[in-house]
Amino acid sequence: MLGFLFRLLPFWVREPLFIVVGSVFGVRIMYLALRDGEGTAAAVGAVFLLFTAVRVHAVVRALRARGDRAPAASTDDVVPAAAPPQPRPSAERRPAAAVPEKEPNAGLQAFAAVAVFAALGAALWLGPSLTPSDGDGTPRAAACPRGPDEEIPGAYTKTAHAVTGDELCKALNRPDLARLLGTPGETAATASGTSGTALLTGGKVARPEAEVRFDTYTVNVSVTYNELSMAQYVKLMEFGEETDVRRLPVLGRPAVLSSGHTMAIEIDLGSGGTGGPVGQGPLARTLSVALDEEDRGGYGEFTVWSESGALPDDSALLDIAEAVLPAIPERAG
Repeated sequence: MLGFLFRLLPFWVREPLFIVVGSVFGVRIMYLALRDGEGTAAAVGAVFLLFTAVRVHAVVRALRARGDRAPAASTDDVVPAAAPPQPRPSAERRPAAAVPEKEPNAGLQAFAAVAVFAALGAALWLGPSLTPSDGDGTPRAAACPRGPDEEIPGAYTKTAHAVTGDELCKALNRPDLARLLGTPGETAATASGTSGTALLTGGKVARPEAEVRFDTYTVNVSVTYNELSMAQYVKLMEFGEETDVRRLPVLGRPAVLSSGHTMAIEIDLGSGGTGGPVGQGPLARTLSVALDEEDRGGYGEFTVWSESGALPDDSALLDIAEAVLPAIPERAG
């Protein structure tokens, strides 16, 4: 379709356009091929340059032919002088001879076409390097989707200042989250938030959750609006499998760091297959923080893990918690 439109253009517009397009793309492809050592790309670039050379040859021949016709046209235009014809008596007047239209300047057409496509070629060539990057140099985070028909459980309306999964996802999905994790060059692949309830509570305890996944790390944040204080939470750890437990304050609130393995679930998508047994996943590091300085119940959990089992420094979890906690209202007294 594009080639058909090009052929509808006048010769002195069409050919310069072909020359500019072929030269820009040919040189660009050859440059990339030489830089990356790609033989196929070099062959494609050579085809573009050969196409351009043929077009240049056609324009040169047309210019020479135009120059050869100019003297002949000037001598043919000389007409011997003749006596002016006598007007005939008639009621009707003969129409005047039509003035021949002036042929458009081929040089101006060619120059305009080359100038336009040279600007387009320069924009294609230099566009990536001239495009302004983000102001803080951090990758753009993935969006937090929310279904239009999402139903919020009744536990949220009965809990004062409870955040939803959507609000928690927006608080976690910060543009600088990758930098806080120590991987500033990464971009969040997925971001999600759910407004669920805590297990074994009959839907009476709100527990929103949000998760942002990168290539290296995955970050999960949940808030449990129960009556469990952080002191009681630490005592429960003694009966669990948590290791490397360390107490510390976060924004003036009692908090505790711990390590534990995530769960791994295998799903068989074959015919008649079902979910496999729940196994042990990679090691995760969790920072649990009370929802207020008085530790009146409820807590938020900030967890990070990776498929490789590597974990960032504890300072990364602390930085994430200090950045997200202000968006979670303190527990009402």
